[in-house]
Amino acid sequence: MKKRVTKVVKMELPGGNAHPGPKLASAGVNMAKFCTDFNAKTGDRKGDIVPVIITAYEDKSYDFVIKTTPAAPLILKAAGLKKGSGNAKQVVGSITEAQLEEIAKYKMPDLNTEDVEMAKKVIAGTCRQMGIAIK
Repeated sequence: MKKRVTKVVKMELPGGNAHPGPKLASAGVNMAKFCTDFNAKTGDRKGDIVPVIITAYEDKSYDFVIKTTPAAPLILKAAGLKKGSGNAKQVVGSITEAQLEEIAKYKMPDLNTEDVEMAKKVIAGTCRQMGIAIK
């Protein structure tokens, strides 16, 4: 018999460092158990923001799917910046073609393409919007 889904929640939590709080309370799951499970699976991604989709069921059980870190923080980290430009036409930093390819390959599971060149174009578009040039 299938479990009935009560709620699906999308969140961004710190890798390996999630703790009970109001964000998790809205999911309707056992927060302490979820934090233990999440931290165990994301311990290698400490310091990164980790998107997660939590599916809560009627019987208070849950499943969660961990996604890749968003492209913007990866780009900023590669460029050595705290934040991008507020104006896309103002260049505030740059990344190399190799860094672009590395980010694109990392993001491939969450992108709607299986071609690295197309993934690079998607990430390059994000770079342009942030004022990051590609060398």
